[in-house]
Amino acid sequence: MNFSRMVNVVSAHAAGETNDVITGGVLSVPGQTMFEKMQWLEREGDELRQFLLNDPRGGVTLCMNLILPSNDPKAAFGYVIMESDFYVPMSGTNTICTVTVALETGMVPMQEPVTDLVIEAPAGLVPIRAECERGKVTSVSFDNVPSFVFYRDAEIDVPDIGKLKVDVAYGGMIYVIVNAEDCGFSLDREDAADLVTVGEKIKAAAAVQLPCVHPENPEIHTINQTLFAGPLRREDGVLRSKNAVIVSPGRIDRSPCGTGTSARLALLHARGEIAEGELFVHESIIDTEFQGVVSATTTCGGQPAISPRISGQAWITGFHQHVLDPTDPFPTGYRLGDTW
Repeated sequence: MNFSRMVNVVSAHAAGETNDVITGGVLSVPGQTMFEKMQWLEREGDELRQFLLNDPRGGVTLCMNLILPSNDPKAAFGYVIMESDFYVPMSGTNTICTVTVALETGMVPMQEPVTDLVIEAPAGLVPIRAECERGKVTSVSFDNVPSFVFYRDAEIDVPDIGKLKVDVAYGGMIYVIVNAEDCGFSLDREDAADLVTVGEKIKAAAAVQLPCVHPENPEIHTINQTLFAGPLRREDGVLRSKNAVIVSPGRIDRSPCGTGTSARLALLHARGEIAEGELFVHESIIDTEFQGVVSATTTCGGQPAISPRISGQAWITGFHQHVLDPTDPFPTGYRLGDTW
């Protein structure tokens, strides 16, 4: 059989969120930085994302990461993050899965008990500390990009909902953050479908009414996702909260969400609700956990920001070769409104 495309993929999940990693079949992508490579793929090479993430090979809950050589001498490698609808500059679960795959498959040498390295995301360089034992990555911690608040206690008008008080913060993506209780949600699994419907309406309204442009990279702009925040509580002295992030075109992040956790840490710190170095445990709708810490305060584009450190674990779930038969009628897949 003469296939016109063959892409090697390692499947993985972090805290329940499926983030596969492309390890072979893509030779190179134009661009000096990972951000430039991401932009090229979005403009010129989007058939790769469609091929892997649309039906019949992919699905609405799947993300894909393309490992590429980095031109930065400080980085062990770079990666481009492809979500079901968008290319994003940073993602926590995708970072954790990509590091785990690179180390456990031997693409990058593993050092036990700790492997320290730097990788390049489209958002910039990301320092990594991976705890390793007997060939297994048991935890990945990453120092995320500077995270900060755009708006506090802003009011938006949402169709079919009315006036709503929200916050907007950046943690690698731009989030509109709303108290789940204000929308009548307790963040139980049974809320999932309604959270998606309401969350997409909130995001659309906030994106228009609360314009956002990253102070150092104007190519990063506009609210990406909605984060429904559960109430804060303390258990055994540890600050905890549940949350649910709505990912377009309409589904819930299964994990606690790394960039969402970073954005929420920035908001909590701005409100004086968490101290530098204090542990924060963020829970997902399926009760998985990430740990977050404000590791330092900093600035971004002249405004106050934090340096968040996020920790979690990933598991490899499979190895695949996705192929394209030249006679296949769906070379870039398809979408149906029942799931997309």
